[in-house]
Parts: sequence; C-alpha cells; structure tokens
Amino acid sequence: MSRPDCGWWLALVPAVLLVGSSASARDPMDVDLALVLAVDVSSSMDAEEQDLQRRGYVDAFRSAAVLSAIRGGGIGRIAVIYVDWSDAFDQRIVVPWTVIGDGEQAMGFARTLEEKPTRSALGATSISGALDFGRRLLMTSPYPATRRVIDISGDGKNNHGASVARARAATLFEDITINGLPLVFKNRDRPPDLWNDVERYYRDCVIGGFGAFTIPVFRAAQFADAIRDKLVREIAAPVPDPALARASGEPPVDCREGAVNKSRR
Repeated sequence: MSRPDCGWWLALVPAVLLVGSSASARDPMDVDLALVLAVDVSSSMDAEEQDLQRRGYVDAFRSAAVLSAIRGGGIGRIAVIYVDWSDAFDQRIVVPWTVIGDGEQAMGFARTLEEKPTRSALGATSISGALDFGRRLLMTSPYPATRRVIDISGDGKNNHGASVARARAATLFEDITINGLPLVFKNRDRPPDLWNDVERYYRDCVIGGFGAFTIPVFRAAQFADAIRDKLVREIAAPVPDPALARASGEPPVDCREGAVNKSRR
C-alpha cells in the first residue's frame, strides 16, 4: 500500500506558524501610546506641592475619563512609566513601565504610585536632562507604540545641564512628542506681567511634535483637574492646538535664558 501524500499539509505549516507568530507579536506587547510622565521634584517644589502633584496623578488613573480614553484607542491599551527629575544628574524611575488596558491595571498603577514616597530634591532644574532621560526610556521601551510622548511638568526654566533646545531637537528627531504642564502659580511672587513667563517658555522652548500642547496650572487647586484633562488629551488622537499661536507682536522667548551650569551642585 502506498503511503499517503503529506506534502499538501506540510506546505501549510510555515503559513500557519507565520499567522500565529504575527498574532502573538501583537498581543500583549503593542500599545497605542508609550508615555513618560516626567515630574519636577527640584528644590523649588515644596512638600505640599509634591503631594498635590502625586495625588493628581493617582486620582487621574482611577478616573473613568482616563480609562475611557485608553479603551478608545485602536489597540485599547497604553504603556506608562513615571519618573521624577531635578538637575542634570538626577532622574529616578518611580514606577517602571506598566501596561494599562483595563480598570484593574489602571487601579494597580495608581496604587503603586500612591505607595511610593514623594521627595523634594535639592538640585536645580534640568529640563534638558529630563528630556534626554525620557527619550532613552522610549527608545528602549519593550512596548512597540503607535505614538510616543514625554509629558513634562515644571515650574521654571532650564538652568542646569545641556541646552534645552538641543535636547528638544534630539527628542523631536526621534518622532517623540513633548507635552507640558507648566506650573504658573509658582511664579505669582513675580511682577504680574511675568506671571505667564513659564507658560511661554514651555510653549516656545520645551514642547513640540504633532499635536503638542501645554496645560498651565494657575492655582494649586487646579492640579487634579489639569492632570486628568492632560492625560485624557494625550491618550486620545492628537490634534493641532490653536491656543499655542503666539499673540501678534509678541516676541519669542529666548530659550538660552537661565544660567546653564553643567557641574554637580
């Protein structure tokens, strides 16, 4: 008796393996968004403000609005890492890369973040250091993402480390968007015409990429709402922000402002 011809199903094996490999490669690694939350803990941020900021992020990831934005993506999940930063030598991962695609994962991220102690560093403000650190995190992330974003908060200009313009350009070159949360209320002890100085600095010197935006915080009580709204907006599909247009006759901010010092304090 002749043996049955097995060639027909053997020929299908590579195709079946290829389909299975493609499906497994997309699940559970791929995400709609890889997001670096880079939070200022420099010496100008006191303990109360640190607590307000941390509570704002914890509450945001427990909110229905943020979870709905995550589920509304094409894949329906994001990857988030939470970092605090100060001078050019001081960046710390507080919560490592975490995939969030459902309520349990969102609550888990919020709980982990809530349990981590806050800190007030003694260093200067190195936005460039935070951008460089965030860029490296995104370029080495284990989660392939449709979009990559660094979300940076701060209450002042870059005054330590490398040029913020150079760090920004290197980040945008990698197709990474930078969004900002300038803490304008921190400057209320300055003359009224300079209250929005930090907001303009973030607009002209820090943020960039398609759909980039800032949400300034004018009062400490706004922290929670501002953080939630910012997360919802950057998780959703990006759109150009007309609010970033410079007023007629308004000069651009000099991004070289601030005494940049590369030495460790």
